Amino acid sequence: MASFLQWQCHRFDGFTPVTLYEMLQLRDRVFVVEQQSIYGDIDGVDLSAWHLAGRDGSGRLIAYARLIDPGVKYPDAVAIGRVVVAPEVRGKGLGKQLMAEAVTRCERLFSATPIMLSAQVGAQGLYQAFGFAAVSEEYDDGGIPHVDMRREAHGA
Repeated sequence: MASFLQWQCHRFDGFTPVTLYEMLQLRDRVFVVEQQSIYGDIDGVDLSAWHLAGRDGSGRLIAYARLIDPGVKYPDAVAIGRVVVAPEVRGKGLGKQLMAEAVTRCERLFSATPIMLSAQVGAQGLYQAFGFAAVSEEYDDGGIPHVDMRREAHGA
């Protein structure tokens, strides 16, 4: 059974020094160390993105994604990026909870706007379950095969 997460979603100025450190540490731990992907994580996008954090009952950050305004990464779509779940809590449905919350937040913040993401090829099935479809050929991003995926806007 999946664990219950408490969600927070805020702009960059909503971080405290500690919560900013926790977010950067989780992303570094998974993307750079675990996946051995060398890339520029500190890319300037965090400054204008929405930050979605899932915390367990003790307040520990265990799930995170950033929501990027339309026009920043994709011209006509909001982007979901840096989707990450802490390694020690994987296999409990938290990735699905994170994506459900990210899609819901995008729809609230950017109504009637398509959503796009750059998916690791191995995670395409997760995103397809939320209505995303591949819209690009496979490409290398930091040494990991990716594909762009898009979910058309729902509602008005």
